Amino acid sequence: MPPVHSSPFFQMENPAILSLLRHSTTPGEKRTKSTGGLLKMFKLFPMLTSGCKMVALLGRPRKPLLKDNATTGTIFGYRKGRMSLAIQEDPHCMPIFVIELPMHSSAFHKEMASDIVRIALESDTKTQKKKLLEEFVWAVYCNGRKTGFSIRRKQMSDDELYVMQHLRGVSMGAGVLPSPSEKETAYGELTYMRARFERVVGSKDSEALYMINPDGAAGPELSIFFVRAH
Repeated sequence: MPPVHSSPFFQMENPAILSLLRHSTTPGEKRTKSTGGLLKMFKLFPMLTSGCKMVALLGRPRKPLLKDNATTGTIFGYRKGRMSLAIQEDPHCMPIFVIELPMHSSAFHKEMASDIVRIALESDTKTQKKKLLEEFVWAVYCNGRKTGFSIRRKQMSDDELYVMQHLRGVSMGAGVLPSPSEKETAYGELTYMRARFERVVGSKDSEALYMINPDGAAGPELSIFFVRAH
């Protein structure tokens, strides 16, 4: 089997993913550069000082600012640790999907250099009794490169619960959270990026999340695919 190269335009052979891909990000097509997108802000994390403990685009309101059907996605983790992904139907609700990605923060930052990040999670289950996001074991790909396997959380860890509680009410934003413990000394600061996503259901075995850019830039900066193999 030929190697899969790390590229935002990698050849996805899975028909379920191909059917979900947006034409706005096909190879060779001109794409408007985002000047204020969340990924752009997330790239500034290495420049943030330890004194900057909270950077949010929309603050922390008591009530949701955006009353629509957009799904909330949060990518977070310690600078020297692995990144986690949490999916929520609403920032005030508990996540419907939480997983620790087999990717260190430094590797994820390198992938963001392409300005387009595609994360694909594939479940090789042999049964269809569960809903797609209820599957446990996932193979994880980032921009075409397989990064490893992960298991969906049955229960959130203390750090994950801490992040969800502190970001409750934040519709979108990126920054650094105060560390819940002394981990910051060993693992660096706790960073996060939260965005709103358009959720597209291809079938009972395929879904996609397309990040909604806050500045109205053309084309999604971040896409997340969930696929269950037959």
